[in-house]
Amino acid sequence: MIDKFRADVLSVLDAVPSGASLAVGGFGSSGRPDTLLDALCDLDRRDLHLIVNNVGSDFTGVGRMLAEGRIRRLTASFPVLPEFYDEYFAGKVEFELVPQGTLAERLRAGGSGIPAFYTPSGAGTMLSDGTFALRYAAGGAVAERMTQRETRVFGGREHVLEYGITADFGLVKAYQGDRRGNLRFRLSARNFNPLAGMAGRRVFAEVQHLLGTGDLHPDDIHLPGVFVDDVLLAAGTPPKLATTTRTSP
Repeated sequence: MIDKFRADVLSVLDAVPSGASLAVGGFGSSGRPDTLLDALCDLDRRDLHLIVNNVGSDFTGVGRMLAEGRIRRLTASFPVLPEFYDEYFAGKVEFELVPQGTLAERLRAGGSGIPAFYTPSGAGTMLSDGTFALRYAAGGAVAERMTQRETRVFGGREHVLEYGITADFGLVKAYQGDRRGNLRFRLSARNFNPLAGMAGRRVFAEVQHLLGTGDLHPDDIHLPGVFVDDVLLAAGTPPKLATTTRTSP
């Protein structure tokens, strides 16, 4: 058996360099891997490209990274934190705005080896015609715009070509996980965590409950261990670790 459990979060996350791209799971604060994000802050990683559904509504998790100036580029759907826009319009962070369903599909496609696909989402808008500002200059002028998308008509409707996303690393948080890296997510935490795990070339998973090998029923596994490289305990998790192995009938 390959045991993927690691006890020391900081020593494992030390493999992530500044400048890396990170696919981050979570839906708001639900299922957000704050233990892993905090570790990167404690390790003083900077110049990061985060691919995440949203920033959050406070200065924890992704919000902490923003407040500490660690994000170079954000690929997201809902950066509702007002302070994010202060940084964006001041030219301190790039912003690639992606419709939520498109973001989910781009992560799934990247994790499935699909290079690109067409979608009607965003067709005929600033997100496809090359006018949305990716980056502002310090003085407030637009310094760079998002690339104009290729379009085609299917069934009389315009569609936009979108590319699958792969990231250097994936950061996810699971409700339950075993030592082989098999993960189970709970409720809305399942929305983006499996996709972020699929899209990362090396994937770190923090788990709230560490189970013994075989304790997760196959039907309860939302992200198989083949996608996961390292399993760590979420902050605040009791130190008791499961070591039992269930024998299949």
